[in-house]
Amino acid sequence: MKINIKGTGMELTPAITNYVEKKVSAIEKYIDASPDTVAQVEVGKSTQHHKSGEIFRAEVHITGGGLDLYAVSEQADLYAAIDLVKDEIIKGALHTKGRRQALTRRGAQMVKNAMKGISDSTTRGFSWGMERFKFKGFKGFKKRG
Repeated sequence: MKINIKGTGMELTPAITNYVEKKVSAIEKYIDASPDTVAQVEVGKSTQHHKSGEIFRAEVHITGGGLDLYAVSEQADLYAAIDLVKDEIIKGALHTKGRRQALTRRGAQMVKNAMKGISDSTTRGFSWGMERFKFKGFKGFKKRG
């Protein structure tokens, strides 16, 4: 996974860069990161007038390999914001992975039930089994000639 780090309103020090790379690379074990997966990370100071003091913002957007994950966090401490955004990305990755697995399993179960001919309200199968798939010829058509 390629990591691009951008600093907004502040200078990126080597300590901040290393911390961000360490946290974002820890996300790789939760996602199927391919070489074309890119993590766009933006850290900086937020300049919103209704918040007093220094407010730091961390933003991560991971794309590629069938992924599109985005998370943002604003905290009074930069490192806390980075930690929070990492946790949000992991939560989103696990949610997406769980949904994908559930959809695959649900589809496979429907096909299995259709082949068996099971039909009840819990399995959501069909009232017909394999005999429905067998070709029995055309009905209702008469030969001309």
